[in-house]
Amino acid sequence: MKKLYLESLGCARNQVDSEIMNGRLKNAGWSLTDDPADAETIVVNTCSFIESAAQESIDVILELAEYKKEGLCTRLVVTGCLPERYREDIVTSLPEVDVFLGTGAYDQIISAVQDPKFTNQCVLPDPDLVSLQGKDSPRDLSQPHLAYLKIAEGCSKACTYCIIPKLRGKQHSRHPEDIVSEARELVAGGAKELVLVAQDTTAYGRDLVHPVNLGQLMEKLAGINFDREQNVDRPWFRVLYGHPESIEDSFINAVASFHNVCSYFDIPIQHASTGVLKRMGRRYTRSNLVRLFDRIRTQVPDAVLRTTIIVGFPGETDKDFEALMDFAEDVRFDHLGVFIYSDSDDLSSHNLPGHVPEKVARERYHQIMSAQCGISSENNQKYIGKIVKVLVEESLENNLFAGRTNFQAPEVDGISYINTSPRPFGLKIGCFTDMRVTDAMEYDLMGEAV
Repeated sequence: MKKLYLESLGCARNQVDSEIMNGRLKNAGWSLTDDPADAETIVVNTCSFIESAAQESIDVILELAEYKKEGLCTRLVVTGCLPERYREDIVTSLPEVDVFLGTGAYDQIISAVQDPKFTNQCVLPDPDLVSLQGKDSPRDLSQPHLAYLKIAEGCSKACTYCIIPKLRGKQHSRHPEDIVSEARELVAGGAKELVLVAQDTTAYGRDLVHPVNLGQLMEKLAGINFDREQNVDRPWFRVLYGHPESIEDSFINAVASFHNVCSYFDIPIQHASTGVLKRMGRRYTRSNLVRLFDRIRTQVPDAVLRTTIIVGFPGETDKDFEALMDFAEDVRFDHLGVFIYSDSDDLSSHNLPGHVPEKVARERYHQIMSAQCGISSENNQKYIGKIVKVLVEESLENNLFAGRTNFQAPEVDGISYINTSPRPFGLKIGCFTDMRVTDAMEYDLMGEAV
């Protein structure tokens, strides 16, 4: 069997694409390896959402291309957003690569890695015309206890700073029956947490011939009955990448109604100054956001709020930034991520006046992150003394494990450290346990297994 190494870069949605490619490759007889030095073929699934992501993708490609000179590798394939964004020009820019596949060409991965005629090509089918992931698409999960469930592809919004609609096409939602079927299989295979993702997750289903909404999908997923003989824990369902414009009361009510749906609202607002939001192409105001978060906290008293924002957007004044700071202080998000505006001449925002100097943008980044550090630390104090449910993910050392609660999303939030000294036995990776919180830091929790 030929060995293949796949490097997956970027977001959770990219990870799903990588896992499906790996599943197809394994079914085609390829052996997957974790060491690129052992691989005869190397695949890099790239991200180019912002400049730093595109540069990271290029750096990784060049680094792995060295194995064609010094290792066993005879074929290098690059897939995903990087070739989709830079089109045919990338073929001459990166001659080390044998084949490029755009975001609409993942289904051609088998030919790309093994067909000798498939060389020096950049395959770029229109993402809007490509079939969505099917319920029977094979997947090779990166972690057996955690699975991302992609419920839609593309985005129909027109944010001026975002390249995603050009890379992924307009929103195309999967049918709910396919999603429920995949969820059943993932849980039967050992997944304890299913994380729903899309470019605009809360807009799910509006584009279907018979429209549905995310709230209806959550009811179907949360109500899945698993056979008792399967002996599986009832999984958590978590939703990432919501949008203030598309979130509906039906979804909020679904979160409030089902114990196995995490009371976790990931709603990137991008900014809180109405003027900046308008230039971003975001069709809401600060007042709309205040009402939204008040409504969530009223309907879901234990709601955990996460958001991401952009600082240094063209035209952002000191007054705009102060409005953003005030808003973050008022709402007191449990989790907040910050991006510095990334410019490119293929973005609509590139042509806006008043570009913010990088030094100023970076100062604003550090200022708001410092403020959020204090807010997160204060928020975490309320958990001390309480018993929380934790999904165990890693054994660190004797009597110490790491995991996440339902208010800590994978990769982006803090970690819960579990001390098992009071227990006569250890914990099983990929299973739930109860932890009494004994200490809280800015982002992480410490506790004892109970």
